[in-house]
Amino acid sequence: QVQLVESGEGLVQAGGSLRLSCAASGRTFSNYAMGWFRQAPGKERECVAAISRGGTVTYYADSVKGRFTISRDNAKNTVYLQMNSLEPEDTAIYYCAAKDGSIRIAYRRTYEYNNWGQGTQVTVSS
Repeated sequence: QVQLVESGEGLVQAGGSLRLSCAASGRTFSNYAMGWFRQAPGKERECVAAISRGGTVTYYADSVKGRFTISRDNAKNTVYLQMNSLEPEDTAIYYCAAKDGSIRIAYRRTYEYNNWGQGTQVTVSS
């Protein structure tokens, strides 16, 4: 198992930016594909961005394309989510997830991940 700890939670105004970080420990980070998910009250958890083990393949949900950027630093065992042009609809708890999978796949489905962080709150005011 790999342990994941998110940071970077905050309250921002619409149009603002925020960067989330997820630090991994316990296993070889480069063996894991990573994903950022979010869950708003009353809604299902959804994948907003994912990145392959080597960082060469990424996935973005349509709702965040052009605004969010996922990246990873395997030397620092950390994955990031840069969020720009934030909207009130982006308000949710954001979770980091890890999956020991294929080197060139950015996994996007909740059930594919077997390691989860505790979540961090992002609130965007209008």
